[in-house]
Amino acid sequence: MSGSEACAEGALSAGCGFLAAYPLVPALEILKRFAARFHDFGAVYIQMEDEIAALAAVLGAAWTGRKAMTVTSGPGFSLMMEHVGLGVMLETPCVIVDVQRWGPSEGIPNKPGQGDMMQARWGSHGDYEIIALAPNSPQEMFDLTVKAFNLSEEYRTPVMIMTDESVAHMKEKMTIPPTADIKLKRRKYYQGPKNKYLPFNWGKDFVPEMVDVGQGYKFHVTGLTHNQKGYPVINAETQELNVHSILNKIRLHSDRIAEFDEKDTQDADVVVVSYGITSRDAAKAVEKAKAQGKRVGTFRLITVWPFPEKRIAELAKTAKAFVVPEMNYGQIFYEIERCARGKADTHFVFHERSRDNGVARILEAIDRAFKESRAS
Repeated sequence: MSGSEACAEGALSAGCGFLAAYPLVPALEILKRFAARFHDFGAVYIQMEDEIAALAAVLGAAWTGRKAMTVTSGPGFSLMMEHVGLGVMLETPCVIVDVQRWGPSEGIPNKPGQGDMMQARWGSHGDYEIIALAPNSPQEMFDLTVKAFNLSEEYRTPVMIMTDESVAHMKEKMTIPPTADIKLKRRKYYQGPKNKYLPFNWGKDFVPEMVDVGQGYKFHVTGLTHNQKGYPVINAETQELNVHSILNKIRLHSDRIAEFDEKDTQDADVVVVSYGITSRDAAKAVEKAKAQGKRVGTFRLITVWPFPEKRIAELAKTAKAFVVPEMNYGQIFYEIERCARGKADTHFVFHERSRDNGVARILEAIDRAFKESRAS
């Protein structure tokens, strides 16, 4: 199964009941798979006039009780940014899949890229936190799509799947578990009197209980700064109440949300940090470096946002250097550099998946880290 097919199957297995999107290469195959299957699950699929409308429709569907998703690529991802901020402010659970390609602007639609990673975190305006996952295989496209829906429900927030053209189009053997074995997070619904409902009643975990529109509850939602009833209250105190909630419901649980895969980092002189499709070439390069007698470890980001800064800071105390390959000109690299706090050197590798020398370039960077950094 291809990564795109696996993503659509993951969404349906997670209970996705609504998908709105504008068709855009290289994300088109996810829509095709969903369109071929949604009738079997009682779901709804609608092609919108553009990506702005697509995410707006998803936010609306989520408030009717549907698990909802949209799918896009670079230019469409840019168009969605205003509604990303709206989804965060309305604390609306949904999933956004970005199949990254070369940019900027239209770029090259059928080439893989990782140039949207910082846009995922900072693309909308104002202060907020986001959750973003980075699969590196069709199996993870399925697994992390299910996880994305679970996280969106648990923290009542948009969750992004930051994949790329290579992962979306590659085909590999994978396992779809029986439905009974797929653990799904159910939405936290309000159970009290209808006249007491507050759509933004922030408790200890900062995640308010929801209700569905049309069930007889009277409430209001707005992108403006609002009180717990959802009505606009424009003052500094209410602004702080809003921002405090949407920041801390992610920040206070970041250690629990962040997922990563690290190998042989305990005594490594150099740690290669990667994510997505690049992590596959990184693993091959590390194996070759080990065969040369070098002490090298791997650290693969599965959750990119929130960033596992505590673990990177810990590794910087023992490793001499980090090597960071990316299909961009340095985005997550700067996060590694920030978290290392000068205690370990950082070496960037521009990783071009379209060439055959991806592994060789990473291996060269590992060699350079040993020669030029404190690892020597």
